[in-house]
Amino acid sequence: MDYNIGAKIKILRKSRKLTLQDVARETGFSPALISQIENNNVSPPIATLSKIARFFNVKMGHFFEEEEEERKYEVVRRTERRVISQVISKIGTGHGYTYEALSFRKRNKKMEPFLLTVSERAAEETLYNHEGEEFLIILKGRAEIILDQERLILEEGDAVYFDSSLKHRLLSGGDSEVQVLAVVTR
Repeated sequence: MDYNIGAKIKILRKSRKLTLQDVARETGFSPALISQIENNNVSPPIATLSKIARFFNVKMGHFFEEEEEERKYEVVRRTERRVISQVISKIGTGHGYTYEALSFRKRNKKMEPFLLTVSERAAEETLYNHEGEEFLIILKGRAEIILDQERLILEEGDAVYFDSSLKHRLLSGGDSEVQVLAVVTR
């Protein structure tokens, strides 16, 4: 991975003279998971990355930035998207999705746009929450979203906007692939 999320997390941790256990204790994730992320063995889900960013007091975009000057705008061509795969839960199971960072050069953003592709329904339904807000629009397929205890079916073209502090999870709602534009704020 050329954007090297794990190395950036490790640099943040070491610059603050923290151990894996320190980060794990404060974020609620296991030291083993933090180590796997730092070594780029697994990629964290958006909610996990958001909690890690909040703990280190950086924006999520920090993990996707290239070392370039500040820009007033950014164009990301389809071929330039940063694909994040191997999304693994904190208990070690697959989430059944990948996400692509749609903005990674612009610094100090107030929003983080991603393209989620849900290729299979995850076996577990662990709910996540983090600070900020989220906007999702289903571009292709059928999805199920869990917001606290409520389950909603979202069809192609449907959108949902919610406070990310709600426990939530997006799942495939059928047998076909789902594509979702997700915009997350911190």
